Amino acid sequence: MKKKLRRFAVTAGVTVAVIAPLAGTAAAVVVTTATRQGSLTQAGPLAEHGFPAWYRDSNGLRLEACTTLDDPLCATLPDEVPNPDAPVSYPDNFPGEFFYQLAGAEMTLANGVDFGIGLDLEGAWAAEEVRDGDQMVFGRVRIRFDAVEGTRYRITHPYGVDDLTATDRGVNMTEDIGTTPGAFGQAIGSRIGPFLKWDPSVAPAAPAGYTGDPGVDHKVVGSPYATNFVRVEQLDPASGAVIADLGFTDVFSVQGRYATNSGVDIDQATYTVGSDGTGVVEVYASSEPGQSIEVTGNSQLGFRTTKLRGSNGHYYGRFPVTGSVPAAGATIEVVNSGDRPVAKKTRKLVDVVRVTDARYDADAGTLTVAATSSDTDSTPPQLSVTGYGPIAGPFTGVVAPPATVTVTSSSGGSTTVPLTGSGRAFTPDLPVASAVATTGAVAGQKVTLDGSGSTGAIDTYSWTQTGGPAVILTGAATPIATFVPVQAGTYTFRLAVSGPGGAASPLTVPVTVTGTAPAAANAGPDQTVVRGRTVTLDGSASTGVETFEWTQVSGPTVALTGARSSKPTFTYPNQAMPAAPGPNAAFVYDNEPVVLQLTTRNPSGSSTSRVTVRPQAETFNGLTVRYRTGNNEWRISGASNLLAGQRVTAVLGSTLTGRVIGTPATVDAAGTFSIRVTGPTPGTIRTISLVSSTGGQVLAFPVNVTN
Repeated sequence: MKKKLRRFAVTAGVTVAVIAPLAGTAAAVVVTTATRQGSLTQAGPLAEHGFPAWYRDSNGLRLEACTTLDDPLCATLPDEVPNPDAPVSYPDNFPGEFFYQLAGAEMTLANGVDFGIGLDLEGAWAAEEVRDGDQMVFGRVRIRFDAVEGTRYRITHPYGVDDLTATDRGVNMTEDIGTTPGAFGQAIGSRIGPFLKWDPSVAPAAPAGYTGDPGVDHKVVGSPYATNFVRVEQLDPASGAVIADLGFTDVFSVQGRYATNSGVDIDQATYTVGSDGTGVVEVYASSEPGQSIEVTGNSQLGFRTTKLRGSNGHYYGRFPVTGSVPAAGATIEVVNSGDRPVAKKTRKLVDVVRVTDARYDADAGTLTVAATSSDTDSTPPQLSVTGYGPIAGPFTGVVAPPATVTVTSSSGGSTTVPLTGSGRAFTPDLPVASAVATTGAVAGQKVTLDGSGSTGAIDTYSWTQTGGPAVILTGAATPIATFVPVQAGTYTFRLAVSGPGGAASPLTVPVTVTGTAPAAANAGPDQTVVRGRTVTLDGSASTGVETFEWTQVSGPTVALTGARSSKPTFTYPNQAMPAAPGPNAAFVYDNEPVVLQLTTRNPSGSSTSRVTVRPQAETFNGLTVRYRTGNNEWRISGASNLLAGQRVTAVLGSTLTGRVIGTPATVDAAGTFSIRVTGPTPGTIRTISLVSSTGGQVLAFPVNVTN
């Protein structure tokens, strides 16, 4: 069976990607509850093309990458290779995607609908072009079939059970796990694994060296849940009860080639040289057990091609340096001579750094580090401590050292060790008293003395009155004390604080109290905020206040928390998004500011003040909009001046009341967003409009229509 479920682009750095066709993919919930028996377990050494040479599953089965065109049982797709008439080579003629496992099943459901599922371990490029460093391997589960919007299904397959609810475009679920470039271990955590292969108890047998013939559907084994089949059931949307059995198949198309090569990795390559210029090179390598791992002869260093000693996949070699001391940048080559073609890796030789002393004296503020290099030639390498410099004696003036120090050599070696410390144990500092009092105090109203800004370890607070008409202090042994003056005048108070570090110098706090006056409201300065963020209002500059009351005057409705306090809060509402699939004739774009009023009162009267909170202006730039008629695909991308994680929705036409093109995209940490979906067909419409949850909008942006 040829691969029919072709991949959409995947985004680098995303571990799980669900790729939507239009206004939302099928709502997918993984509901498998059975105990999993098996998985992928290991990614092999990197091959010449920068991808793992193989992946291993818990059954010990290793599959290698199908990257060539000349093996019909393990071939990449011709249209993935720049020149399919030439041999595959890296990087000039290498496929844009390939598979370690390509498995799937197709059937016609009882309602006449075609069903397809793909269960793949795929290699691809983050930016969809061959570029070193962009290699990624991900496990993919993809399920597709036409269905009425809102209908619910349970699909049982070899790698689990999915509960899916169809959208207006049916069921179209894709789960990709492992799409971070270079993080090849992420695919091991996907649902793919163990590998599927033809059931050996069912004739015919799989071709030697392969999991099966992809052109022949066959029963398989390998499911970690013993569900080596696909079953499609329709469920009641509310209760989840099965209301119809729509289809079952236990035959699959599988493609996979058993790995014959093992590859090799160099874990470490170091040299030791004595004062006479001779010494040894030590090599640590890894591969499969029982391999023939060799170091290639090096005339400069003076040794010939020699085998490494191996045990349980680890290989070690120690080779004489009878030639010149390794020059800067000198490398060695290690090969797996049993591979065809021979696997080769090179590694720069570095010296071995040994740290003999690493300690910190807290009293003197000195960091002492001593180290040696395995290169003891007449001109030894320079040793340095990262962040401090060359080792030439204790480092002074070190207030707070790191937990570990790293010593590096000018010959490339490096070692990190923990520090040990010495010196007197620390005790808390002497506390410092700090206090403020209510400004604009009025006779007959409560005055607050606030010492909570005092710093240090504090066990006791003590407020005492030292001047002015006598008052009764409430909370005199707490950070915050209060009193109610009965007459105008100047009052003074003293705050004393003490703790384990001693008693702080007392602080005198003066308070000027005036006669009763009407409350004066001050709602604070106008603000500009990002929609969706918390807004804090500030009426603390109001004077003579006994009660606060905040009310909304205009703008999008908000819910005030603490409306009777001096500093209430609310969340600035997000801009509503057009509902999918649309059109949305009643959609309203509202980016008006929120206006609030503060009313303050005391026995002598009341006062009001208003504050305006405006949404931060948002602009889009770098917009590109393309519609491809050949595959009914939209590609929309751009950037926002607000890095707020907001959602962006695209709508057909010159207003925001048309049909929604795609599910809301999220603006990432770099300020960019993209929508890549299939459908809807624009017809004669050649513009789109965009709106974000933080209030940005673009109307009537032109569409580039291509085939």
